Order: sequence, then structure tokens, then C-alpha cells
Amino acid sequence: MTISVTSFLHRGSSTFTYLVDDGAGTCAVIDPVLGFEMASGRTDSAPVDALAAEIRGRGLSLQWLLETHAHADHLSGAPLLQQRLGGTIAIGAGIKQVQQVFRGIFNDGGLPVDGSQFHKLFRDGESFRIGLLSASVLHVPGHTPADIAFCIDDPAGGPSTVFVGDTLFMPDLGTARCDFPGGDARTLYRSIRRLLAMPPGTRLYVCHDYPPAGREHTPCTTVAAQRASNVHVRDGVDVDAFVAVREARDATLAMPALMLPSIQVNIRAGRLPPTESNGTSYLKIPVNLL
Repeated sequence: MTISVTSFLHRGSSTFTYLVDDGAGTCAVIDPVLGFEMASGRTDSAPVDALAAEIRGRGLSLQWLLETHAHADHLSGAPLLQQRLGGTIAIGAGIKQVQQVFRGIFNDGGLPVDGSQFHKLFRDGESFRIGLLSASVLHVPGHTPADIAFCIDDPAGGPSTVFVGDTLFMPDLGTARCDFPGGDARTLYRSIRRLLAMPPGTRLYVCHDYPPAGREHTPCTTVAAQRASNVHVRDGVDVDAFVAVREARDATLAMPALMLPSIQVNIRAGRLPPTESNGTSYLKIPVNLL
């Protein structure tokens, strides 16, 4: 039995989606993307099409559609992929807090805030299986209250494979922003140190990469590399120093281009708001609120 990880890069949002194959016919997809063009309001199924073709081509059964958090930079492709291939859509239980905040922002009194749009809400430390693979969940808040990482054990007893979402970036980029509602730099520091306490060879798969000129998009790093050279949280950087750097950086960042449509959709487990009397779904833009 082996673990196979295949990455799919959505260049429009610099997002990595991962296909995890247990080597015996069962798989999970982590952070699937649905393309969306803000100017026209049209969705694009191409990222889901590519995933579905790969899964079918390998003859795999899709067991899980795993979300590391409610993304603010792309729409989730989980419902469309589930419609085609089945599987259980899951996220961290902290999604309920995110839903509560954004129900108010979008004045959406009809939105349930109990996480019931998802089929599974994971708790910190909870174990589950991807076919023959053993996996567990780490709650790593800070970027948002709902962020989780998925840790998959190596069947051969070697270092684990961890999908860290937006908690960490590649070492030359640092860490995720903490200025979204419910985000907190001190909390993120604690979450990162929890990840970096894992064995040095632990493989860390990031959700985004924004490479500088001359470097290709890279999906995977290690605990050792992060501890040695992460520009924000390498060994020797204490919490106060991190918070100062992170908050100063966040103060310069623009809102993600797709934040408002993405959040509305992703707190619904990737589903569009209910259609109106003309059969069309609409997304809200709060004016002068954020």
C-alpha cells in the first residue's frame, strides 16, 4: 500500500488542489476549485473537468471532498465534483463561526449557521480513513477560525503528509494573512508552531503559491525547510516578532478579488445561493461595509 499525491494548479487563483490516492482504488480530493469570472458572473467547470477525468482514468472511487477552510479567493468545486463522482463534503467544525459572521455581513437571515450544508464537520484530533490510509485532523486557526490541516500517515512508517491549507506558504513567502473576520496573528503563530513540531521530514502541501520571478509554482515543502528559512516563522522568531511583521504586512494587502462571491458560495459548501423567481442565482455585494 502506498500514498500517491497529484497536484492540480489553478493559475487564475494560484490554488493547488490535491488528489490523494490510497493505491487500492480509493481517493480524496482536497480544496477543489470551480472557475469564476467576476466580470461576466460565469462559472467555469474546467478545473473540475480535469479532476474528474483523472479520477475516472485511474478507475478510482471518490470517498472524500475535503476543504481546509472557507476560501476567500476561489469558489469551491466540491458540489459539482460530488454530483459527478459522489463522495462526502467535509470541513472543520469552525465553519459555524465563519457562517455566523458572514450571515450578518450579507444580511442573509435564511442561511443556516450550523454547518449543515456540509456532510461532515471535523473536530480537532479526529481520525478518519481514506480507503486504506489513516488520516487525522488538526485545527489550525489564525487565518480564519475554521482552518484545519489534514495529516495522512505514511503506510510504510515514514514521515506523514500534511495538507496545511492557507496556514503556511512556501518558505520564501511566509504565512497567510490574518486580517479576515475572525483571523488573529497570535493564534496563527500557535497553529504554525504546532505544525512545525512534527518530524523534520514531514511533507507539507500548501494550498497556494505565489512564486517570485524565476521560481516555478511549488506545492510541497517540509517541516525542516520551514523551520530553517520561512521568512516569517523560521526557528528563532518569537510570537511578538511574528505578530509585528504579520500585522504590518496585512495592513498593506488589498482584499482578494473574488472574496465576496467566494465566501458567499463556500460557506454554503460550494453551492450558489438559492435561485430567485426567474431561475437565476444572485450574489450580493455589500456596499461600503467592509
